[in-house]
Amino acid sequence: MDPVLGEWLSLLLRWAHIITGIAWIGSSFLFMWLDSHLEPPETPKKGVEGELWMTHSGGFYVVEKMQLAPDEVPRTLHWFKWEAAWTWFTGFLLLMVVYYLGSASFLIDPEVADISHAQAIMISLALFVAAWVVYDGMYRSPLRNTGAWAEIVGIVLLCIVIWGLTHIFSGRGAYVHVGAMIGTIMVANVWMIIIPGQRKLVEATKAGTALDARLAFNAKQRSVHNNYLTLPVVFVMISSHYAGTYGHEYNWLILIAMFVIGAMARHWFNLRNAGSKAIWPVPVAALGFIALAYVASPYFASPGSASADADAEPVTFAQAYEIILNRCVSCHAEKPSDENFDKAPKNVRFDTPRQIKNEAARIRAVSVLTKTMPLGNQTKMTVAERVLLGRWIADGAEIE
Repeated sequence: MDPVLGEWLSLLLRWAHIITGIAWIGSSFLFMWLDSHLEPPETPKKGVEGELWMTHSGGFYVVEKMQLAPDEVPRTLHWFKWEAAWTWFTGFLLLMVVYYLGSASFLIDPEVADISHAQAIMISLALFVAAWVVYDGMYRSPLRNTGAWAEIVGIVLLCIVIWGLTHIFSGRGAYVHVGAMIGTIMVANVWMIIIPGQRKLVEATKAGTALDARLAFNAKQRSVHNNYLTLPVVFVMISSHYAGTYGHEYNWLILIAMFVIGAMARHWFNLRNAGSKAIWPVPVAALGFIALAYVASPYFASPGSASADADAEPVTFAQAYEIILNRCVSCHAEKPSDENFDKAPKNVRFDTPRQIKNEAARIRAVSVLTKTMPLGNQTKMTVAERVLLGRWIADGAEIE
C-alpha cells in the first residue's frame, strides 16, 4: 500500500475506532453505574423496580427501571448495540490497513517465527473464529453453571493463547491480536447472546408468556465478562506506543499481568458502584503496576548487559555509525529508502553524527534493551551489533 494513503487511512480508522469505542465503553459503564444506584421509588409505582434522579447540563433526569406488563411495551426501544458493532468494524479495518496491507514487519518477526505474511494473516483470521467458538461453546456447556471454575478455565486458556501468540507474531502484532480477539468475543456477546436474549424477553412480554430466566442469566453473565475485559483491551489499544511492554523478553507475562491489573481496577469500580467501601483493589492494582514496571525494566532484568567491558577496546563512532548506516538509515533518514515510509518514522533521523548522538538514549532503549528496532528486524541487526551500540552509548556516545 502507498505509504501516504496508508498513513491517512490509519489515522481515519484509528480516530473512528476510538470514537466508537468511547461510545460503547461509555454506555456500558453508564448502565453498570445505573443498575447499582437505582433505589426504590419513595412513592411506589406500578411496575417500577427502581428509580434514579440525576442532574446534568442544566437539567434534571429521572431514570426508572421497569417490569413491564404485556400492554406496556413501548413503541420505541433503544438497544445500544451499534456502538459495539462499529467499534469492532473500525478496529478490524484498522487491523487490515496496518497489519494485513501495511508493513509485514508490524506483524512478523523472523526471530520469533519463520512464517510468511500470508500465513500470518490466515492464522489471524482463524484465531478470531476459533476464539469465539471455544469461548461460546464453553459457556453453553454445563461448565457455565460451575461458578468460578468456568472463569478459571477461561483465564487459563487466555494465558495459553497469549503465550502462543507471542511465539508466532511480533510482540506488537501479538498484543494487538490478543486485543482484537477479546474485542471480537465482546462484540459477539452483544450481538449473538445479549441482544437476541433481550429481544426474546421483549417478545415474551408482548405475548404475555412466561419469561425464560436463562435468557436473563446468560445476558448478565456475558455482560459481566465484557465489563471486566474492557480496561485490559483499552491497554492493548495503546500498547503499540510502549515498546518496553511488547518488546520485552517476557512480553507474554507482562500482558497477562496487565490484564489482571486492568480487571482489578474494573473490580474496584464495580465494588464502589455497588455501595461497597472496600478500596483494596486500588492499592493492589497500583502496587502491581509499580512492581511490574520495575521488574520488567531492562535495567533490572539485564543489569550491566549493555555497559562497556572494562577489558574491551572502546567502541568508536565509526563502528557505531557503520551499524546505524546498515541497519537504521533505510528508514530513519530525511528521504528513507524503505518503500514503506515516505518520511522518517516519528521524525527520528540519523543523517548527521549530531542527530545520532541526540537520539542515543532512544537507540539504546529500542535497539539495545527492548530490541524492538529495527522494525521486525528487517535489516538483520545482530546481537553483537546491539552489544557494540550499547557499549558506545554507555561510554558517552562520543562522535569526535
